Amino acid sequence: MRTYEVAFIAAPTLTAEELDAFIAQMQTVIEGKNGRVVKVDNWGKKSLAYKIKRFRDGYYVILTIEADGPIITELERRFRVADHVIRFLSVRIDEDLKRSEKMKAVRQRKSDSRPVPPLALQAEDFEGEPPAAPLA
Repeated sequence: MRTYEVAFIAAPTLTAEELDAFIAQMQTVIEGKNGRVVKVDNWGKKSLAYKIKRFRDGYYVILTIEADGPIITELERRFRVADHVIRFLSVRIDEDLKRSEKMKAVRQRKSDSRPVPPLALQAEDFEGEPPAAPLA
């Protein structure tokens, strides 16, 4: 199973109860297909950067889930059919990226104890005349 972030914007005409019911319905779909909802982040009503389907506001919701590809396909299908979802985006969180960021932090901590080599040699580093500029 992979980790995904699924963000959607719901129409501002929904009540809080209707929005909560829709989020619960999406959670049931995910769990019914052997997925797992890690986190539900409801940002509430925010203004949009530009009009979408005549709306200037929308409810922002981000679901962090562990699932397989077919579950994401099913969620996106349901988002397309639902009238009150005005935008959605599904993004896979790359595990290799997480590992590389951790390794970068470890390397940074190790390199802090060593002296940093100069990035470029200066003209003063050479005795006599500085080297000629490379031809492009």
